[in-house]
Amino acid sequence: MTAGSHDLWRPSSGCDDDCLPPTGAVPTVSVTRRVLRLVAVSGMLLAGVGLVVLLPVLPVRERHAAVRGWARSTARAFGVRLVIRGRLPRRRALLVANHVSWLDILAVLAVAPTRMVAKREIRSWPVFGLLAAAARTVFVDRARPRALPAMVGRIADTLRAGRSVAVFPEGTTWCAGAGAADCRPGGGFRPATFQAAIDTGSPVVPLRIAYACTATGTTTTAAAFLGADTLLRSVVRVVTARDLVVSVTIAAALHPARTADRRLLARAAESAVHLVPAAARSRPHPVPTTTPAVAVPTAVPAVPVPTPAVGGGLDLAA
Repeated sequence: MTAGSHDLWRPSSGCDDDCLPPTGAVPTVSVTRRVLRLVAVSGMLLAGVGLVVLLPVLPVRERHAAVRGWARSTARAFGVRLVIRGRLPRRRALLVANHVSWLDILAVLAVAPTRMVAKREIRSWPVFGLLAAAARTVFVDRARPRALPAMVGRIADTLRAGRSVAVFPEGTTWCAGAGAADCRPGGGFRPATFQAAIDTGSPVVPLRIAYACTATGTTTTAAAFLGADTLLRSVVRVVTARDLVVSVTIAAALHPARTADRRLLARAAESAVHLVPAAARSRPHPVPTTTPAVAVPTAVPAVPVPTPAVGGGLDLAA
C-alpha cells in the first residue's frame, strides 16, 4: 500500500506525513478504552486464526457469512463505526474502490462476500495475511509486470465462476484529498483489471470509501496508511481515535458491452468514485432504471458519470 517507484506496478500517490493529522487534531479515547480495544482486537485476531482453519471446509454461503461477520466485528473491535450506503447487485460483479487504508479491506469484506486482489506483501502480514490466503485472495507481484495478464485471467475465471472480485485500481493509498491542502482527491484507476469485467460480461460497481470523525464533523486521515508510514503507527492512530467512522457508498453499476474500451470503463468508474456529490452521499437517491453501457471502442472527450445509487445507511455501531 505504501508508495513505490513511478511505474505501472508501483505508483506513487505523493501523500506522505504532511497528509496525516497533526498531533492533537483528532480526539482520542482514554487509556482504559485503548487497552480494551487492544484486547478486543487481539481476540478477533485469534478468531481470525480459527477462521483460517474453518474457511476451506465451510460451504460457500457460510464462508461468505463468516468472513463478513469477522470483518465487521474486527472493525468494531478497533473502535471504528461502519456505515454502508446503497446496495450491491445480486449477481457477481467487479467491485472497484478508492484506497486510503489497510482498513479498506475490512470495509469491503464487511459489505460483500468477495475475493480480494491485493499486493503480494500482504501475504506476510500477521493473521491478516493468513486470512487473506484462506479467503483465496488474488495476490499481485508488482515486481513482475509480465504476470499481469495471468492475474487478469484469474480475475476473469473467478467472475465466470459466479464470484465477485474487489480491486483497488489506484494501485496505492491516497489521502483522498482530506490531508494536505494541495493533495488530489485520489489516483487514476489503472485499466488492466477492468478487462476481466468486459471479457465476462460482469457489471462494474464503484465503491467510495471515506473516513470521518464525528466528534469534529470532518473527514480525517487518522486511519490512512501513506508514504513511509508503518502499519503499527497507523494501527495506533486508529486504536486511539475517538468517533472514527468509515463509510462505504455503493454507486450505480456500470454494464460494459463486449466491445467496451477498458480505459474508458476505468475512467467512468474513477469518476463515479471521486465525484460522488456530497448531497447524494447523505440522503437516499432513486436508482435509474437503466445504467449507461460503456461500449465506446474509440476515445471520446466526455466520459459518462453514473448517478450514484444511495439507499439508507446501514449503521453498524462500534
